[in-house]
Amino acid sequence: MSENEISYKIIGVALELHKNIGPGLLESVYEHALYYDLKQAGLNVACQVPMPFIYKEVKMDVGYRIDIIVEGKVLIEVKSVDALAPVHFAQTLTYLKLSGLKLALLINFNVKILKGSIHRIVNNL
Repeated sequence: MSENEISYKIIGVALELHKNIGPGLLESVYEHALYYDLKQAGLNVACQVPMPFIYKEVKMDVGYRIDIIVEGKVLIEVKSVDALAPVHFAQTLTYLKLSGLKLALLINFNVKILKGSIHRIVNNL
């Protein structure tokens, strides 16, 4: 399955999740619910994936964690904030670069209508 096919499935699951529970909950609630729903959809999903930071060929475990990785190809950064800031996009792109993955979805669940708060971020390796 390609990154685009995976992201299409993720977006469908996220829209259904948001339709069912709406905005206003903690980020961790959306993350766990999304993880559960993606698993139920038959996707291979990993949650809170440790991501080491490599600096000058030294691998450092500094506590970075990727919210969700689907099928080993698509990174999901889950947010529940009033509005996404430029730093959220930069953080997601940095996670993509450090992970070596090509595609991420930055999803802010704390909105009335989710459709406009799902952002595709591409790592142009």
